[in-house]
Amino acid sequence: MNSALRIGITIGLNRPDESLWVNGIKQNALYLAKLFKHSPCRHKVNLVNTTPVPVTDQLPWSMAEFPTLAIDDALDDLDVLIELGGQIGPAQTARLKANGGRLVSYCCGSEYVQNMQAIIFNRHLGDSPFINQLYDALWVVPQNTDSSLHFFQTLRRTPAIEVPFVWDPMCLEARMAGLSGGGRFRHRQGPARLSVLEQNIDVLKFCLYPVLIAEEVFRQAPEEIEFLHVANAERFVCDDKEFAGIMRQLDIVAANKASFIGRVDIPDFLSLHTDVVISHQWGLPLNYMYLEAAWQGFPLVHNADLVSDLGFFYPGNNVKAGADCLLAALSLDAEAAQTYIERQRIIIRQRFLATNSELIDTYDRLLGMVMAGAIKA
Repeated sequence: MNSALRIGITIGLNRPDESLWVNGIKQNALYLAKLFKHSPCRHKVNLVNTTPVPVTDQLPWSMAEFPTLAIDDALDDLDVLIELGGQIGPAQTARLKANGGRLVSYCCGSEYVQNMQAIIFNRHLGDSPFINQLYDALWVVPQNTDSSLHFFQTLRRTPAIEVPFVWDPMCLEARMAGLSGGGRFRHRQGPARLSVLEQNIDVLKFCLYPVLIAEEVFRQAPEEIEFLHVANAERFVCDDKEFAGIMRQLDIVAANKASFIGRVDIPDFLSLHTDVVISHQWGLPLNYMYLEAAWQGFPLVHNADLVSDLGFFYPGNNVKAGADCLLAALSLDAEAAQTYIERQRIIIRQRFLATNSELIDTYDRLLGMVMAGAIKA
């Protein structure tokens, strides 16, 4: 691929002043746009809003750096539309194709799991789904390959391939700029403040195993823990007898060393209330919270095998191994903490940044395959 393309990347605005921190999907679009803008091919890249919400200068990104258009203003001037954060319908697909445009689905959600839970637990995801079967390619990020690649491929009748994960610190650093020390980890003497920041909205990212890891360490070395904060869990202790019953079995809860709170602003919470992050996932071994915490130098205890070289990794659901990792994280002194952040940033730069030349080359090759009609399963 050595020629410039006109690329659109979809977003789905809910408000004219949309926050980047409601979820990661709009950040994802920005990072992919930044990657294409850094290509030596000099692509023309626009974000494309698929909802009726007007595009205004209230958006939290620079319109000069990331031009953003309504879908109807963009469709006739695209070589390829990457459907990432908002879906287009049958008429829009036909219009894009009539003008010679290609359509790529960038699959960055665990849609098989989401649909499975919607069906079993009567969680409606919206109206009857439109399953587009006219994509030219399906690009699936690595953390969703096992759960969803074949789900996408069969339903959408299009070959699906795994593509690299892309991240960039630009949103995080803009958000942290007003915080002391840029919101980076600062080593403290004394017992540690532990944070569990899982979303707790499905089985993929849930707080129970991280709490059990903290409990194991509290039983061994209670003097090492100042407090455990568990975000997005307030409703469980108030309304869920099973969760409350399990929590009452724990020494760290009995000692009044744990709180179960609502939603938090993760950058602020890391900077103001956190010394170590404990995490657990089941089928989502890449998510922004890991990279945000690691980039800022916060000790991260996690079981994400796709980034096992970041932070302090424990395998699977092994609480004992997780406790060992937490004890290792708690043992960092100021010098080791500085070495830790430097190592985290080296790993992330080499593998995930939107300015990484190898990632840019890979995505340019993928674009070339799409334009040539050469995608094969």
